Amino acid sequence: MQWSRIAVFASGQGSNFAALAEAERAGRLGGGRIELLVSDRPEAPVAKRAEEAGIPALLLRPKDFASRELYEAEIVAELQRRNIGLIVLAGYMRLITPVLLAPYAGRIVNIHPSLLPAFAGKDAIGQALDYGVKLTGVTVHFVDGGMDTGPVIAQRSVAVEPGDSAESLAERIHQVEYELYPEIVRALAEGRVMLDERKTVIRE
Repeated sequence: MQWSRIAVFASGQGSNFAALAEAERAGRLGGGRIELLVSDRPEAPVAKRAEEAGIPALLLRPKDFASRELYEAEIVAELQRRNIGLIVLAGYMRLITPVLLAPYAGRIVNIHPSLLPAFAGKDAIGQALDYGVKLTGVTVHFVDGGMDTGPVIAQRSVAVEPGDSAESLAERIHQVEYELYPEIVRALAEGRVMLDERKTVIRE
């Protein structure tokens, strides 16, 4: 699987988007190039980050469309116009429908702040602290029709320290995300990720 033309989807601050853009500038995405930001919140700080990085942005408000499907159809048209091969979700806070999943099946990845399948869904860091685990982390996975249920590509652990708050744990998790996600996006862009059923292998 090799997809060098990348669209990043984000809804908020865009820190993972910024980490990916910086990795591209530094040559750490290999042949991967971020060709587009897609955001469902035109006012979100990530839009400013894209502008500063010189990356085109598709900024759409879902409420301006009659349905989620029509909203995603507009996105798919733009992705296809730009010949996008890989979709990278980076804090995109919307469930994806088959309108987008079908044409990009096996070509959408997400990063989640836990060691899936533990603590899927919202507030994974809060869930981990409430449960009292000693170890959590970061997962990069393919996206399917479920909530954080797609095949795992890579995981990296983060220790939960005594006295951790949601903020302190999130800061350490984010630092791992900023390292791991560019590595995996590069591997995908270079065709080094092999998927067989639910099992993935990353070739060196």
